[in-house]
Amino acid sequence: MKQKVSLVLSGGGARGIAHIGVIEELEKMGFEIICVTGTSMGALVGGVYALGKMKEFSEWLITLDKKKVFSLVDFTLSSQGLIKGDKVFNTMKLLIRDENIENLKIDYAAVATDLINRKEVVFRKGSIYDAIRASIAIPTLFTPVKRDNGLLVDGGVLNNIPISHAKRVPEDILIAVNVNAAVPVIQKKKSKTENEKQDTAYQNKITEFYHQLWKNNPLDHEEKLGYFDLISKTINLMTNQIALMEMEKNSPDILINISHDSCNTYDFYKAAELIEIGKIATQQAMEAKKDLWK
Repeated sequence: MKQKVSLVLSGGGARGIAHIGVIEELEKMGFEIICVTGTSMGALVGGVYALGKMKEFSEWLITLDKKKVFSLVDFTLSSQGLIKGDKVFNTMKLLIRDENIENLKIDYAAVATDLINRKEVVFRKGSIYDAIRASIAIPTLFTPVKRDNGLLVDGGVLNNIPISHAKRVPEDILIAVNVNAAVPVIQKKKSKTENEKQDTAYQNKITEFYHQLWKNNPLDHEEKLGYFDLISKTINLMTNQIALMEMEKNSPDILINISHDSCNTYDFYKAAELIEIGKIATQQAMEAKKDLWK
């Protein structure tokens, strides 16, 4: 009989791709994941897994280079965010069907934050795409989601590792994955030549966008880029500190840590590398805690 696992996946931008490697490795080890609860990127990867489409999603992510990632970004000049998010979700719908959460084969929950009512919102029914879109709405980056009398943004604002919302069954083990951990990076070998060419093209496109966005602003562009970098780092620090406090109250049986320095928040073109990092981190964490499940 397989050991049952309730899995909790944190947010963390592109680092959340490592969740794919975690899940693949847990299944390879013979575990049965009976519940997945996620915030932001954790909600996305967990949702795709609950839909039974992890293989297709993983293969698609691995094909993304920097040019393709940039083509999926639909910039907007909205005062509530820089990106609408419609392009990437419409593309995903061509690969993966939408479905109501209550009809999935395993228990699934996605966590968002309601700014108006100042509370967490946990999606356990309704469209899984609607749940994921709300959970990944990073403040200042993705436009928020309007819902009834609320305004929903990234669940990490209040709970980036939503252990408190994980469903449990007798004799299961609770495994949490933190992709913002203050641990050393698992180093992987890279091919430099093509990556360096892509880096230049990608950075040129990003720089051009910011030039257009603030061409009439008296402040120089370099300062503005630093400003948004500051916002990103501030949000990451805030969500991680809240997550650490959450784990003090609700400790997982096993914690799998992925370094916050594994990649930048928006490095979605590093999928293959991040999936491998997730696998290695899982092997290390499970070996350290093997008395719990062997």
